[in-house]
Amino acid sequence: MKFACKTDIGRVRRSNQDSYAVGELPGGVAWAVICDGMGGASGGNIASSTAVKTVSEKIASSWRPGMSGNSIANMLKSVVAAANINVFDMAQSVEALSGMGTTIVVVLIADSVAHLVHAGDSRAYCFGQNGLRQITRDHSIVQNLVETGQLTEQEAREHPRRNVITRALGVSEMLDVDYNEVDLAPGDAILLCTDGLSSYLDAEQIQSVLREIPFVEYPDRLVELANEAGGGDNITVVAIRN
Repeated sequence: MKFACKTDIGRVRRSNQDSYAVGELPGGVAWAVICDGMGGASGGNIASSTAVKTVSEKIASSWRPGMSGNSIANMLKSVVAAANINVFDMAQSVEALSGMGTTIVVVLIADSVAHLVHAGDSRAYCFGQNGLRQITRDHSIVQNLVETGQLTEQEAREHPRRNVITRALGVSEMLDVDYNEVDLAPGDAILLCTDGLSSYLDAEQIQSVLREIPFVEYPDRLVELANEAGGGDNITVVAIRN
């Protein structure tokens, strides 16, 4: 497995509330987590970093070689549930952190299958010979409007409520997550990103860039282009190639 990662504050924000981590496990297994925090001057940073730390520790302690697909799915859901409780409890116990939360996308790649759990509008894509495909579905108000035909994709990208999400880790005791599996062909890459990228570059633009550059340059170039397009948010990109 190969990794390429980058996080950037962008051109507008005063702090970077994105967090991420990547790692490898016995048997050629790779994992990554990416979070985009929300909630006050420091709450977002604490929410995202706490979630990433919890997920990293829980994956390392829970993984067992030879786990079935169902076992991996259950493990990832449990790992994210533990992170949710940690962030929620912290928000409840510290008044200044009340209401904080974070998006989350977790991927674990084993035996050429990518297992993903997510909540919020940070995304996962798969890129390979057949092009770029979005794996996750945004949990956001504008996504709901697109799916009901009330907005076009272009209108959604420019909508004043485009950053309002309908699910976030840490805002309540229970968190509903989506789970996806993707079979990977040799050379396929999984791309995780926060909305600092997807709000400024659409799938066609991302695909065009990835076709022209080597894998190791994916995050640097995408972050650069998101900043050139405005850089109005923190930008984080994590790429893993099978």
